[in-house]
Amino acid sequence: MKKIILIGIGISVITSCVSPENEQTKTTAAENTVEMPKGENNVVYKWGKIALEGTAFDTERFKPRPTIISRYLGLIMTSMFDTWTRFDEKANPALVKCIERVPENMRTLKNKQEAISYAAFRTMNAYYYSDTAVWKKRMKAMGYDPMNTSLDPTTAAGLGNLVAKTIIDQRSTDGSNQNGELTEGMAYKDYSGYAPVNTADENTDINRWQPKYFSDGAGGSFAPGCLTPYWQQVKPLLMDSASQFRPGPPPAYGTEQLKKEVIEVVDLQANMTNEQKALVEFMRDGPQSVQQGGHWLVFAQEVSIRDQHTLEADVKMYFLAESVAMDGFIANWDSKMFYDYARPYALVHEQFKGRTIAGWAGEVEGWKDEMPGEEWRPYSPAIFLCPPFPSYASGHSTISGGYGEVLRLFKGNDEFGASVRLVPGIMTEPDKLGDTVTINFPTFTEAAEMAGMSRVLGGYHIQADNIAGLELGRAIARHNFEKYKVLLGE
Repeated sequence: MKKIILIGIGISVITSCVSPENEQTKTTAAENTVEMPKGENNVVYKWGKIALEGTAFDTERFKPRPTIISRYLGLIMTSMFDTWTRFDEKANPALVKCIERVPENMRTLKNKQEAISYAAFRTMNAYYYSDTAVWKKRMKAMGYDPMNTSLDPTTAAGLGNLVAKTIIDQRSTDGSNQNGELTEGMAYKDYSGYAPVNTADENTDINRWQPKYFSDGAGGSFAPGCLTPYWQQVKPLLMDSASQFRPGPPPAYGTEQLKKEVIEVVDLQANMTNEQKALVEFMRDGPQSVQQGGHWLVFAQEVSIRDQHTLEADVKMYFLAESVAMDGFIANWDSKMFYDYARPYALVHEQFKGRTIAGWAGEVEGWKDEMPGEEWRPYSPAIFLCPPFPSYASGHSTISGGYGEVLRLFKGNDEFGASVRLVPGIMTEPDKLGDTVTINFPTFTEAAEMAGMSRVLGGYHIQADNIAGLELGRAIARHNFEKYKVLLGE
């Protein structure tokens, strides 16, 4: 992977704390009273949608890497939030502490939109750097000059650029190994020295994670290594430490709890309804995936439209929610790498060795009423058989529990009301499609619980993984919400 250019051609000045001067064009009364664009028309919503576009491109180019993506989205949203705080009377930035508030005569809607756009554009360029040509087009479509690299905070563009540069520089050494500074230039390469106890061919400790063979889509197979096993070393955004909310240990092999939970996974998969298959696929995501942090950002954008959010409402909600996703993955990886726990794939094979069970035998053989326990597999295509990292706690459950809880806290109620129409099997068994179904998400809490349960239904997690993940995410959400209120000066 090539080295990331942090901010773009022409920006190289390292700045210290600066204060915008009062020599701005005088604000007219008409500018101050102009109606704020709402819903999908406000500029923060638009940049949220562009960020999701970048996430989908990144997934296609680099394959799913939810830890990395959560950091990208978190920092993009933070750049917009920190820029917005410089226009607010009392809100404080999360990361950029040394740029003064703009004078009152600069606090126009036009300037806010422009500054936020430049902040988002610059961070998009830094993190989704492979598609900078696309982001330039998006800027031009909004009426902004993508070649404006000013760092002058007395201008809207300069302020946005400066906030973005400060965040990018500050977070370039946050433990993510973004530029390969810890691994001789190899970006996002592991520097922790992690090696799984088990190999893809031999499972010597059933309590520990075992890599699995994936299809390469061309007749061959490969066993992917653990994704970013050092991610717990990344500096959180609002949490105090990665281990702050670490859950207690998962059930050990041989305990009655684990036996029951493994049986539950097998029984649930064998009896999946069309609605459940569709839910598993929807929450798993597929081509053009925006992964967990992005998946819930899509949900948040539905709330933006539903409630006709202004720029201010969205800049606060997206920052808060994506802080939970970013910190959620850091905390979740702390749990995963601390316990290095087995997935149902190995647990089912061990518990049902020499026995006959019902389940899904893959794209070719499909569903079977009887098959050897050693042939059981998750309800997932062979090219992505199961997530390549330890199981406990569930990442989907952590992010869903956290995002659902923080949206509930932000909105002051649990009402969601979203729904989606899906064709069961379209991403897993396209030759055996079910009838179209509608899945409803009445509340944020139910949506989170449905997302977590989908991972048990699909055979990626046992119930202990799911419950611990939901609780972990909600603890982070409550913590970050309190930190967010402090930033707002409440």
